[in-house]
Amino acid sequence: MPTVNDSTPVEKFGWTFRYRLAKKKPSRVLLLLHGWTGDERSMWQFTRNLPMDYLIIAPRAPYPALADKGGYSWREIKPGTWGSPTLAELEFSADKLLSLVDALARNDAGFGLDSDKRAFVGFDTIGFSQGGALALTLAVLYPKRVNNIGVLSGFVPPGVDALLRPALLDGMRFFWAHGTKDEMIPFQRGVDAIKILKNAGADIHLCQAEIGHKVSKNCRDALKDFLREK
Repeated sequence: MPTVNDSTPVEKFGWTFRYRLAKKKPSRVLLLLHGWTGDERSMWQFTRNLPMDYLIIAPRAPYPALADKGGYSWREIKPGTWGSPTLAELEFSADKLLSLVDALARNDAGFGLDSDKRAFVGFDTIGFSQGGALALTLAVLYPKRVNNIGVLSGFVPPGVDALLRPALLDGMRFFWAHGTKDEMIPFQRGVDAIKILKNAGADIHLCQAEIGHKVSKNCRDALKDFLREK
């Protein structure tokens, strides 16, 4: 039987993932999405700062990353696919993640939400870097299913802007953390992303810090406060 702090990877519904049970009710569901070359362990450090009413699911991406780097990717690595993943390249993973959430709702075997299925209808998600781009993809493709989104050192995948329209993201809350010294995904790219998301109705909370491609302590604390606001 799972315990509240169980972080052992499990294999269910075609996925490998870690999880933390919700300790409080009514409960919420949160997906933690790792970055390129990460895995189901990469985002686990964030669970220490997250509210205890979350059932947290940290899945492993479906594709292997480069052989010399290890880890996994949310888009299939093919010749000519270097650079930022596009909407089309992330769409498969987005669809699979939604299927995972729906499978958990239908087959809640010991994950603690048997009487709280509504938590699966509208869920929250946090992603780092490529995982942040995937979180955005989920929000744009399924705006009625995603409530709160945390984008950590992330970006808007090419192709997403074509789907954005006024009011598409009305009522959707975003937390955006970005380092002003980020050389992998420049800070200005995050600023530009925030502008187009706001034009689609998103409510954006920005946390910036003088760091590189990572998340500062003050932004982790701010993320915790953001997620406490329901």
